[in-house]
Amino acid sequence: MPILEAPPYSPPIFLRQKDIHTIISARTRRVKVDYKRYRLELADGDFLDLDFSSSNTGGRPILITVHGLEGNSGSQYIKGITRAVNQIGYDVVALNLRGCSGEPNRLYISYHSGKTDDLDHLVNYLIDSLGYREIILGGFSLGGNLSIKYAGERGGLIRSEIKGLIAASVPCDLEATCANLQRRRNWVYLKNFMITIKKKALEKLQTFPEEASYTSEQVKSIRNFIDFDSLYTAPAHGFKDPQDYYRSCSGNRFISSLKIPTLLINAVDDPFLTPTSFPVEQAKNHEMFHFMAPRFGGHIGFTESWHLKGNTWLEERMIEFLKKLH
Repeated sequence: MPILEAPPYSPPIFLRQKDIHTIISARTRRVKVDYKRYRLELADGDFLDLDFSSSNTGGRPILITVHGLEGNSGSQYIKGITRAVNQIGYDVVALNLRGCSGEPNRLYISYHSGKTDDLDHLVNYLIDSLGYREIILGGFSLGGNLSIKYAGERGGLIRSEIKGLIAASVPCDLEATCANLQRRRNWVYLKNFMITIKKKALEKLQTFPEEASYTSEQVKSIRNFIDFDSLYTAPAHGFKDPQDYYRSCSGNRFISSLKIPTLLINAVDDPFLTPTSFPVEQAKNHEMFHFMAPRFGGHIGFTESWHLKGNTWLEERMIEFLKKLH
């Protein structure tokens, strides 16, 4: 019954409000990491921009980080875990999902919560070209859902070099999360996401007018994720409609098939998540799946001190799990 009791975690009083915790951690934390960028060309003509930290020469364990919606390798939570695991001897490769590295990708398709083939390309590249023999997957928010789906859909056929998976602040139920973000209390988050994804939808329309099945007026009328996924995500990536996309890609579907040690940490006060993203019953009946739900943390917050320096509580838990894998 690997439901783990969260170690003591007492953030400063002013961070015990979930929205403040979420926003401050994202906007004011500053972590310095030195990356070396490599462009991985893909068979379909597109590319992935990879940011390596440390040796990136193989022979050491490596953590693959997968960012959240509209994040990238520069997101502070990615840089935070990179710095933390570099200090214990891990290399890190930060995967920038298609269109998130600062340069538009070359194709009409992009990334989404269940597009696992790009992660698979990266895994194979690390093993077959760079010689890594110990790989850990580390996903945050959308990237956590994608990582769980990747490992679960492969089940016992997952490459033996992948030794574990760590995920945090994961919307395991995509449809419920989208509905939750439409609530009035979450308007700030929704508005910020809409600014960037609408901009990208317009860029896709301008670059691929023959493939896009929507107009600029329709993009401007987008108000929420269901609108966006109806207009772009579902048709561009072969789903019947948004509901088909959400059902097909939600991480909850894939937890039971996990065959590698997995740690999921979702804060009870995460403003993005609903109760269906807290897979307690699945953890009770799965020896490989470990679940932890601290009372505080917000969405990828988990800050322990007001000055936002050092490792976060989340990063310390991730390090503990990595050490147990050896």
